[in-house]
Amino acid sequence: MKCVIKKFDDLTVRELYDCMALRFEVFVIEQTCLYQDIDGKDQASYHLMCRDENGKLQGYLRILDAGVSYDEVSIGRVVVGSEARATGLGRLIMTEAIEFIRAVYHQEAIRISAQAYLLKFYKSLGFEAVSEEYLEDDIPHVEMLMKL
Repeated sequence: MKCVIKKFDDLTVRELYDCMALRFEVFVIEQTCLYQDIDGKDQASYHLMCRDENGKLQGYLRILDAGVSYDEVSIGRVVVGSEARATGLGRLIMTEAIEFIRAVYHQEAIRISAQAYLLKFYKSLGFEAVSEEYLEDDIPHVEMLMKL
């Protein structure tokens, strides 16, 4: 997999289309969750994209500046395409994002809103639950924090 990280204004039209298509495919179609994905936060984000050897986008997440979603820098819209699941790609994109945040932001912590079924995965990366379970777009979530 080849991964790149770009600010919103540096994305090509094709890259933006691929990101939105993957997010829609997983979050709206697979998870049957009708919600406003285009939330005005993409412009204040870095976008991490991982493509397979054929150039197909298989993994994506966005890194949001402190103050956009939370007081801390945050990671959101973490998604792995169905063809690339159980390959370690989720761990790869999260690890790359965490290292990028350490190098670029020099922050004390990273906050995420994790789907509850992925709690064990995020804990294995060093995140700790800091909230009770809550519904976000009718899907159980838990707020998590990683101290850097």
